[in-house]
Amino acid sequence: MPMTKSSLPILLGLCVFAHAGTIFLPAYPDHILVIDEASQQIVDKIPSEIGIPTAISQSYDRKKIYVTSNDKDGVEVIDIASHKVLEHFELNHGNQQFRIYGVAPDPQDKQLYTVVREVVKQADRYEIGKFKYAVIDLAQQKIVRTADMSPEDQEGNNPYPGSNPFHISPDGKYMYQFRDKITILDTSNFHVSDRIDLAKPDFPDMANIGIGAPFGTLDEQGAFVSLFNAEDTVVHRRFFGIARFDLNSREFKFTEIGPAPAGMMGIQVSPDRKTGYSVVSNGEHGNRRCEFWAFDLATNQRTMTAEFACRPRFSFGISSDGKRLYLYGAGFEIEVWNAATLKLEHTIDLHNDVTMGG
Repeated sequence: MPMTKSSLPILLGLCVFAHAGTIFLPAYPDHILVIDEASQQIVDKIPSEIGIPTAISQSYDRKKIYVTSNDKDGVEVIDIASHKVLEHFELNHGNQQFRIYGVAPDPQDKQLYTVVREVVKQADRYEIGKFKYAVIDLAQQKIVRTADMSPEDQEGNNPYPGSNPFHISPDGKYMYQFRDKITILDTSNFHVSDRIDLAKPDFPDMANIGIGAPFGTLDEQGAFVSLFNAEDTVVHRRFFGIARFDLNSREFKFTEIGPAPAGMMGIQVSPDRKTGYSVVSNGEHGNRRCEFWAFDLATNQRTMTAEFACRPRFSFGISSDGKRLYLYGAGFEIEVWNAATLKLEHTIDLHNDVTMGG
């Protein structure tokens, strides 16, 4: 889904939840809060050895989390069950730094695929390189491969720190990047093997379709579910719907739902895969209005809406049992909303400022 200046402040990271109902939130200045969903209490604080933690990604086997930082440009691997730091390392060395823009693990959880930007400190200036594809080897604890990007992909790879740039196919052979088009890259050499141009789809009367990787849900079978924006070719009416893309067969399906709002945070899906939730916004600054929207994923119909007070910046997540919705990030609390009624239940005071990832 294309991002606009008005929607960007709220289009931020998603929560990662363990099966036992545990929330992991990166916090200033150098630790990760562990919150038990049942008691809604902080049960642990994991010290970060890599600086300010800014992003969290779940491992392919769903037993670990990968934490990255954008000050020391480090990677930390944490066991979900024990909360133990299994390993940590920094990519920066000497006068050379690598800005990391989120990571995506391979199916064996041995390598992390990412986009990096090299910054070299000279005596009188900083030399900032172009975006490159990169592979981080967890055993060697370093970047083992990089590859240049084509000029047409440079602008599309200008994400905010902590965003997840890719999804890796279940067989580990391909990387999928979702922008105004789906770019499919060979993981062995980063060559573009195919581009599925969503701006000119093979569907009548449709144009300018876009999906955003940070805003979707990838399930165990490799099916990517996201909200999308589209525009008809005659009067350029903007509308939105639900898109499904299969990473194995590359089959793309979508269903129109209604007129597109100014900004959408994408979709959070309940564990039974029957219900999806999104946050939408209309207007700007003091006139901005924010709402929860609920969807029946079997019929692709919007079932319920509820307005709430907008924050300047926040992230959006769903509880491990699908009964609660969370608003959090860039602050000291988590707002807990009832998913069935879309009403605020209470807030969890974290007594700590947290970053936007989680």
